[in-house]
Amino acid sequence: EGAPVVVGPSKAGAALEGSKDFAKQFMVRHSIPTARYQSFTAETVEEGCKFLETLKAPYVLKADGLAAGKGVLIIDSLDEAKSSLREMLGGMFGKSSATVVIEEFLKGIECSVFVLTDGNGGYRILPVAKDYKRIGEGDTGPNTGGMGAVSPVVFADKEFMRKVEERIILPTVNGLIAEGITYRGFIFLGLIEVEGEPMVIEYNVRMGDPETEVVMLRIASDLLPLLDAAGRGNLGDMPLAEDPRFATTVMVVSGGYPGSYSKGEIITGAEDAVNAILFHAGTSRTGDGELLTSGGRVIACSAYGKDIDEALANSYAAANTVNFEGKYMRRDIGLDLKKLS
Repeated sequence: EGAPVVVGPSKAGAALEGSKDFAKQFMVRHSIPTARYQSFTAETVEEGCKFLETLKAPYVLKADGLAAGKGVLIIDSLDEAKSSLREMLGGMFGKSSATVVIEEFLKGIECSVFVLTDGNGGYRILPVAKDYKRIGEGDTGPNTGGMGAVSPVVFADKEFMRKVEERIILPTVNGLIAEGITYRGFIFLGLIEVEGEPMVIEYNVRMGDPETEVVMLRIASDLLPLLDAAGRGNLGDMPLAEDPRFATTVMVVSGGYPGSYSKGEIITGAEDAVNAILFHAGTSRTGDGELLTSGGRVIACSAYGKDIDEALANSYAAANTVNFEGKYMRRDIGLDLKKLS
């Protein structure tokens, strides 16, 4: 009824993702736990090199602007970090790296927390997930858009989430209001657990892939009324119930991804996957209905289970049923969490 409702941040709010420098300054202003950092430009490159000397390896360099997910370098050698800083400030990522954020490396295990906010202090915390970004097993090789995800996350227990809400979510939501920034939509918190304490690695201003494919499975409430209420600035006491089951996603990708890969390969078996929900990412259909690959990440094979083992078995059964020339998937999704449980 009435005017259309937009669920998403204002331009000022979107800077939480659009500018790494703004996000880090925001966290410092509101005492939100994050890695030590400083920002540098071409004029201050020598100071940047000196700051690198105060940190321990590995060194984290981030292009301030959006660089298609490729603007973060993690480097083991101090000399290499200095030369990479010079290259980035010299235009490696165009305008995106006119400012570079250098920060200390945090060692721990990561998870993703999504919060739906209504801009007036109302928010709901969505089911917590963990994603797997690198192409190779054991988290090796280049980053991708995401090779799989698991929810819930064993270490994100009640006590951990109490700290997340108290130290990160509340100061973020209240900080946006205090700064006069209208934010009605999803805030993604990329968190790392360092010796039991949550710290923020980054913000995104949207749902994240491939976590969304497990988070959506675990939302038991009807999402549409929640989105409508958030967009209207009135979440009030609307419930967001969680499905108690585990949900997992295994992504099947084109051979060669995230480098060059072929498109137009014939996909078979997608209709035969049982006990799974297939999210099509890089697929297309021919005029006569034949399913073809049309991207690097082809299908997200998502499934429920009473525990992590059953959910993964269902996801992998579907991923094994879907076939096309050059298909690849990671076989170790969720293994690190199984070791913790």
